[in-house]
Amino acid sequence: MELTEQARRLTQRVVANNAWRQRRCFNLIPSENTPSLLIKALEISDPAGRYAEHRTMKGKEIYFYQGIDFIREVEEECRAALCAYFDCPQAELRPVSGQMANEVVFKAVTAFANRGRADGQPWRRLRAVMNNDLTKGGHLSSQPMGALFNYVAFNDEGRENVVNFPIRADNPYRIDEAALSELLPAVRPELIVFGKSMFLYPEPVALVRGIVKDWDPRPVLMFDMAHVLGLYGAFQAPLAEGADIVTGSTHKTFFGPQRGVIAGALPKESPYAKLWLDIKSRAFPGSTSNHHLGTLLALLMATLEMNAFKREYQDQVRRNAKAWARALKAAGLDVQGDPADGYTETHQVLIRVSGHGPAEQIARRLEENNLVCNYQALPDDETFLASSGLRTGVQEMTRFGMKEEHFERLAGYFADCVARDRRVADEVADYRGEFLTMHYCVPADEAAEMAAEVLASIFPRSEYARRFAENLMRFC
Repeated sequence: MELTEQARRLTQRVVANNAWRQRRCFNLIPSENTPSLLIKALEISDPAGRYAEHRTMKGKEIYFYQGIDFIREVEEECRAALCAYFDCPQAELRPVSGQMANEVVFKAVTAFANRGRADGQPWRRLRAVMNNDLTKGGHLSSQPMGALFNYVAFNDEGRENVVNFPIRADNPYRIDEAALSELLPAVRPELIVFGKSMFLYPEPVALVRGIVKDWDPRPVLMFDMAHVLGLYGAFQAPLAEGADIVTGSTHKTFFGPQRGVIAGALPKESPYAKLWLDIKSRAFPGSTSNHHLGTLLALLMATLEMNAFKREYQDQVRRNAKAWARALKAAGLDVQGDPADGYTETHQVLIRVSGHGPAEQIARRLEENNLVCNYQALPDDETFLASSGLRTGVQEMTRFGMKEEHFERLAGYFADCVARDRRVADEVADYRGEFLTMHYCVPADEAAEMAAEVLASIFPRSEYARRFAENLMRFC
């Protein structure tokens, strides 16, 4: 009975957390999203416990397990759906996170740079890399302390030769394109990594491609779109602008589940086509064995949802973000970015709160009032430990049906809590009760019926299957 009691205590805590996160609080963290019911059901179905390792050998895809015909079809369907989403020829699905996707690319670019080296010549690191400074919004995984670790040569000062993009003095959330145009020929990087985790504006992909296109060899252009993957095309389409590779995690602005993806625009006739072979080999066996087949199946469903609702969802997210920013500003908060362009072009809105107390304490106060975001170091902060900002995102609550006017009302509660330390927890919880239906997916009744069939099929005893399906339909 001890195990049963332990399980009961754990499940009670899970139920309480689910009720809070899904029914009482507004989730405003930019790197999170709630998958739809059908995606959750698929994620825990039978493939979750299986393997389907495979690699390309002599032009043929070789699988090393039996019983994989179904999941092989799923992987090919998912690859086709993602290629349609990105309008690109290549997609690698085996990374199980955005961090892993980045590391796969870094390994592959390093291998590509070492192709053709003379016999006896030692393996070398990348001579120079350009990226966004971590303290200016760059993503941790694209730093030497992250996934770039061990892939960059050292400079004369004994540090990794990573050069950060220059930023504008009048808007530190944008790259200084004039300064970058002068810096590129001086640095001659072998890899250029666009993308951020504090992300308001597009990156100058086309400008950089125009500068480096005739270099021999030219750098590989990579765009880490982890935070804006679900806004591909509406916000920015890097592959169409000249990027070679796009990476990302599939659970922030994309519809989930938690995985990674690599998309490529490397034509077969290009001298860079062999880079894709290096990416595939670094995905397996270089970085993964089992590539989490339950979430792979769920990713196919998420991509089908995204392809069906892409423009509608993306447009609403961006409209909501601008409305959220304007309303927070009108409520007296210090919203970052340029008011001339609505403070943001993505799902993110940044707020400086240092005048109201330490950002970490403000974030905790908001959480206690059912408003969940995260504290964030802004470009002029010395360290993350002295953060003066909050980072918010509208993508998850957009999926729960919120429009511009709803975010305008929410901004009042948010500003009251931040600037006036007013307790708004009960009002916020009541307001959240108006947004419980998932949008941009299969309609709720049909999704519940399909999810019940999937989940009931997991149980080997028919009476359990029937009871489970009946209960799911009743609660959904």
